[in-house]
Amino acid sequence: MAQRTRTGITAATQSVLTDDPDFLRFIVERVVQAVLETEMTTHLHAEPYERSAERRGYRNGSKSRQLNTRVGTLDLQVPQDRDATFSTQLFARYQRNEKALVLALMEMYLEGVSTRKVREITEVLCGTSFSKSLVSELAGQLDAELDAWRHRPLTETTYPYLSVDARYEHVRQDGRIVSQGVLIVAGVRADGHREILAVASRIARARQRTITSLQISRRAS
Repeated sequence: MAQRTRTGITAATQSVLTDDPDFLRFIVERVVQAVLETEMTTHLHAEPYERSAERRGYRNGSKSRQLNTRVGTLDLQVPQDRDATFSTQLFARYQRNEKALVLALMEMYLEGVSTRKVREITEVLCGTSFSKSLVSELAGQLDAELDAWRHRPLTETTYPYLSVDARYEHVRQDGRIVSQGVLIVAGVRADGHREILAVASRIARARQRTITSLQISRRAS
């Protein structure tokens, strides 16, 4: 019987996602970047261009920084403020908690974005809690970005072959043993490299969602 981790993802599903680190890099990079921006908002007590009596400073561009991770190198922009008072512990905390964070982001991709998941991730990355309004705003932003990425046009690379595979696992759910499926769509590039294009759980719902995504991508091309 397949065992679920505390994030709710089976080991087999983890294996599928980590087989192709490029598949997860976009998700990890976008989340980390969004958290950095939210950290600056909290530090300044104001959104970009927001007029507020509580404002404690102003943004002053950003500084490029790379973060080496198990899913590849992330290209990030660390926000700066005019008085150079902003600092972040995100990079050190990411390295210490990378495995748990990547698992949480896998769950977010498969099961959807929620304020609870976003709050847990930001607390681990920043060591502090954001306000409910900022967490809700961040969740909405990430949900929109992930949805756009799921429906991204597959036009930059040619895939002569596509494969759709379903893996079924027995997992314990609410005290019962149930069969759960994971749908994997992969494309084989002209150079023979296999690239994962989509992964979804709960086969019946996932099949239709994935087919719809591929149809949208195809029309866009």
